[in-house]
Amino acid sequence: MKKTLIKNGTVITPTDTIKTDLLIEGEKIAQLGSNLEIDGAEVIDASGKYLMPGGVDPHVHLDLAMFDTVSSDDHYTGHKAAAFGGTTTVMDFVEDKDPDLLKNISALRDKADPKAAIDYSFHINITKFNDDVAAQIPAILESGVTTLKVFTAYNNRLRLQDGQIFQLLKIAAKYGFLTMLHAENGDVIDVLVDEVLKAGHTEPIWHARTRPAWGAVEAVLRSAALAAQADAPLYIVHMNTAGGIDQLAYARDRGVPVMGETCPQYMFFTENELERSDGAKWICSPPMRTKADNDRIWQGLTDDTLQTVGTDHCPFFYDGTKAISYEGKEIMIPGKELGKDDFTKIPNGLPGVADRMPILWTEGVVKGRITPNQFVAYTSANPARIFGLYPQKGCLEPGSDADLVIWDPDKKLVYGVDVAYQRTDYNLYEGWELQGYPEKVFLRGKCIVNGDQWLGKRGQGQFLARKPFAEVI
Repeated sequence: MKKTLIKNGTVITPTDTIKTDLLIEGEKIAQLGSNLEIDGAEVIDASGKYLMPGGVDPHVHLDLAMFDTVSSDDHYTGHKAAAFGGTTTVMDFVEDKDPDLLKNISALRDKADPKAAIDYSFHINITKFNDDVAAQIPAILESGVTTLKVFTAYNNRLRLQDGQIFQLLKIAAKYGFLTMLHAENGDVIDVLVDEVLKAGHTEPIWHARTRPAWGAVEAVLRSAALAAQADAPLYIVHMNTAGGIDQLAYARDRGVPVMGETCPQYMFFTENELERSDGAKWICSPPMRTKADNDRIWQGLTDDTLQTVGTDHCPFFYDGTKAISYEGKEIMIPGKELGKDDFTKIPNGLPGVADRMPILWTEGVVKGRITPNQFVAYTSANPARIFGLYPQKGCLEPGSDADLVIWDPDKKLVYGVDVAYQRTDYNLYEGWELQGYPEKVFLRGKCIVNGDQWLGKRGQGQFLARKPFAEVI
């Protein structure tokens, strides 16, 4: 069994910062301690470096069909990009296109397994609800999927009505599922989109203006109220409004088992980006908001009102009429140019799975907004706990998977599309100067990223079957 001894590093956990050596045996962490000497072990000197658990991104969309195209990262390229950013586990979403829910899960497994380059798991969308769906939900546990996603937006496509969400929450609570929820007001969005298109407004900025922040604010509180009445845990995805964070705090202060996720894009960008000539690059749902919303999200991370930072990674080419080179091959996928004359036809989504940890470290830790311990909690330990992966993932303890990052806090670089390895033609953080970056990334004991070298391969990632009744934190 291969042994790797990482010497003189500083382990960062959500609660502690400890200078220690760390021994990997095979795929697991075997031992932590001072002055370890292990015969036959490969020794890596991590002096001046941090050792952190590999990131767990709870929210990505890979190979997702949308608007006559498909998101440009698949389960290989997206996983590879994640690894370069320090993430070793991602969680994708199963669409419920077939009435047989288990068949949908199996189909995505068949697509992902041969390509997976890091470990992964699934959530499943529930976009239709009737007696047949209700009867199938308990059996979903057989697949190792323990999370159900619902929407209060996208009328006539994805949305469930409040009464249906309430019924689903009750079933979820009984069997140990966690319900995830996209919080916007679909009725208001439909009215506003119809109005602005009739008035001839087609530019990207109208994507934000037809999805008012108040719709998210009331949807967060309404959804939390449903969870309270169903006595069921709830996880609000990609929170992007100050008012939404306020409602999350209100509900949690009153004992409602509701948790909140945000994403880096909502910490830095505003709807002003959508008024740029390349504004389509920033089209995602929910949209960018205001500087005040950015600030409240940071406050929500500083004071632990929020629980996780995901990405909602769902990249599209900005100009899909031009090919890019990826691993020596030319690739061209239709992208955001599909909506050049109509904002409602711009594919919704952004790259981000590679960016999350480096951007959050520089802007959060280096600038003193969050501690290194909070960084580990938001990017790894908390999502692992919430989604039933802890302590296998998100943890550097004996017996845990040896998913870890040797992080160089002193490394400086200019970030952008050429660094991120995401399979698309732009990066939201192009030209940003970063301090702190992964030096080596290990997946179950194997070094898969060494500086700018990719040592991983397709098919090395494993599907993670999870158990119900995970933590509510």
